[in-house]
Amino acid sequence: MKTFIKISLLFFLISSTMCTTLYLGLGLLVSLHATKPEKTDLIVVLGGDDGLRVSKGAELYKAGFAKNILLTGIDSRYYRPNHPNWRERKLMKQGVTRKNIIVDTWSETSWEEAESTADLMDKHGWKSALVVSDPPHMLRLHKTWKKAFDGSGKRFILVATEPPWWNPMLWWRDRISYRFVISEIKKNIFYLVAYY
Repeated sequence: MKTFIKISLLFFLISSTMCTTLYLGLGLLVSLHATKPEKTDLIVVLGGDDGLRVSKGAELYKAGFAKNILLTGIDSRYYRPNHPNWRERKLMKQGVTRKNIIVDTWSETSWEEAESTADLMDKHGWKSALVVSDPPHMLRLHKTWKKAFDGSGKRFILVATEPPWWNPMLWWRDRISYRFVISEIKKNIFYLVAYY
């Protein structure tokens, strides 16, 4: 009986340690695929942010990583080409020439953003793109864009913003970070079933 209790206790401790390690490691898992930028044909600034992604896109543009910026996630119901929306205006204030800004009003999901970008790149003969989003978005983007670009000869590089709320080791301590990571885990599971 004592041996059974010791084995049960050891199993419980090992299981608890593994579960805790897995849980704490979720921040690293979801942000793993972000890399340093390289010179490309296009910078893709994904929608769904408060301006941090737009600022990162402008920073990459000004540093000469690409001559064109694609903004995704803009609702076609409210977009008027002759009246730049706040994201376009923010890019222009940061030194991006308006003629170098392309707006995608069709895409509503990460999958559609990847497909739409691939089509745009085909149209212009572009072969490479920097894709800008927040750190916890990187795992799903990596899988999505890899699938969308598979066999096309095109390549993408994921570049993460640097939000003040993000720490991959302590993601669970910040409310924004916590919600983002948990949401991304759920979305990764959904995308695994729906798209991959």
